[in-house]
Amino acid sequence: MKRSGLWYRCRRTLLRLVGCVAGIWLLGIVLFSVMPVPFSAVMVERQISAWLGGDFRYVAHSDWVGMDEISPWMPLAVIAAEDQKFPQHWGFDVQAIRMALDHNERHEKRIRGASTLSQQTAKNLFLWDGRSWLRKGLEAGLTAGIETVWSKRRILTVYLNVAEFGEGIFGVEAAAQHYFHKPARRLTPSEAALLAAVLPNPLRYRANAPSGYVRTRQQWILRQMRQLGGTGYLQRNHLY
Repeated sequence: MKRSGLWYRCRRTLLRLVGCVAGIWLLGIVLFSVMPVPFSAVMVERQISAWLGGDFRYVAHSDWVGMDEISPWMPLAVIAAEDQKFPQHWGFDVQAIRMALDHNERHEKRIRGASTLSQQTAKNLFLWDGRSWLRKGLEAGLTAGIETVWSKRRILTVYLNVAEFGEGIFGVEAAAQHYFHKPARRLTPSEAALLAAVLPNPLRYRANAPSGYVRTRQQWILRQMRQLGGTGYLQRNHLY
């Protein structure tokens, strides 16, 4: 009986904890549909990790800007680089997921992802970094939530403000100021494509010292931006 009572109390406490976390996430989805995002889960994770490692100089830095304060080339660049079906899908690119699963079965050492901008936004904002089925499951639920409550333009705005562009550099405004010494609204197509080129791994690839791979990727992104139709693509899809 004592064991049964202990199990009941533990289960009840766990359910309350899960409900509390889910409530916080739901509240965050509703609030951040209209409010600027002050920080993300990845920013907190990076900051705590730096402190635990004894690096007290590290500061996860971000400056919120609205879409009208961002050069239209920047949202176009991340769509061209990361998720060209962004205006059409409901948070998940089923074809890309199937291709990634097939690739990963054949190449276990070269894992390919298939996350959309919506999924990346949900992960960066609410979850921890890394790979696990638990995180992917939570990411799927949060992605469905933001796709239901937010507009595509809002998802893109939040993504550009919480994306990591380098060590301690979060958001396009901080990246533009750090790498190009200008506000995000003045980014050129080439600069936007360079920032987008480092997004797969911003702690490995550097916008201020781009490798040959990053330069090649930058040129590919610029070609994709032209093929999408330039900034008119954003206006046609009500993204800018």
